[in-house]
Amino acid sequence: MSAFAPTIEAFFAERLIAQREASPRTVAAYRDTLRMLLVFAEQHAGKPPSRLDVADVDCELVGSFLTHLEHDRGNSARTRNTRLAAIHSLFRYAALRHPEHAASIQRVLAIPSKLCDRVEVCYLDPDEVDALLAAPDKETWLGRRDHALLVLTVQTGLRVSELTRLDCGDVELGVGAHVHCHGKGRKQRATPLTKLTVTVLRAWMTERLGSPSDPLFPTSRSTRLSPDAVQWLVAKYARVAAAGCTSIATKAVSPHVLRHTCAMNLLHSGVDIAVIALWLGHESTQTTQIYVHADMVLKERALARTTPPNTKPGRYRPPDALLAFLEGL
Repeated sequence: MSAFAPTIEAFFAERLIAQREASPRTVAAYRDTLRMLLVFAEQHAGKPPSRLDVADVDCELVGSFLTHLEHDRGNSARTRNTRLAAIHSLFRYAALRHPEHAASIQRVLAIPSKLCDRVEVCYLDPDEVDALLAAPDKETWLGRRDHALLVLTVQTGLRVSELTRLDCGDVELGVGAHVHCHGKGRKQRATPLTKLTVTVLRAWMTERLGSPSDPLFPTSRSTRLSPDAVQWLVAKYARVAAAGCTSIATKAVSPHVLRHTCAMNLLHSGVDIAVIALWLGHESTQTTQIYVHADMVLKERALARTTPPNTKPGRYRPPDALLAFLEGL
């Protein structure tokens, strides 16, 4: 029998950190998954995690764990697949260290990902964006900070992790104004800034008076904003904006929704899908295709081009207000 604990420790120390140089977020995600798996295995195998054998964590136990995630913890199929990917990564490493358990490990690796529904992209229309950007109280320091943060996010589509890592030195407001960020997958990219964003950021950075290594959007205690804090403030301003723009209340507004909004604005402006992929830092244009599927304007243009000849384009509208009322019942 082979102890599993040394393999798990080596997986983190050697494979993830030393060999792959995985980001702290990746390490934390793998850690959380394996911690839940080991607690689940302890309950079913009757052994503490440090005494589990490779054979104890077999295909049946991993399958039961995935079922537990969905049924007991209420995780979605997408989250279940993310957890399974971390487990697969561990077992691929374990296969090299424990060839005597090759058959058991291969059965775990053969567990497939679950098909899941494609989630419709949520984004804000121009009126909703204007309402959101007007929500912060620009008479206060925090309001001016948050307004600059929202303007930058909507225009650049930065991920929340990229946004919180921005330093003052990452922003260039001169000729060829842009913001430089260290993105997902260690990809460096520079995103150009519009005149409006430059104006807002110049005013904010003048007030901010930070050194190049200071966070661009600090807390009131001069520390770096956390992703959770950004999530919270975006949701807060969405609630404020809903008072004057009721449609925004129907949407779960988050920093990622602002990223989607940036992508849809680029698509509506006629920007090529490959350029949008580079703008957002996507690994492949296939990831960016979700915005084409969500773009009703693009689909309506396609529909207009297929209108049969000798017909007037447009949508049917009842000729009388009373008929419209009756047909709406």
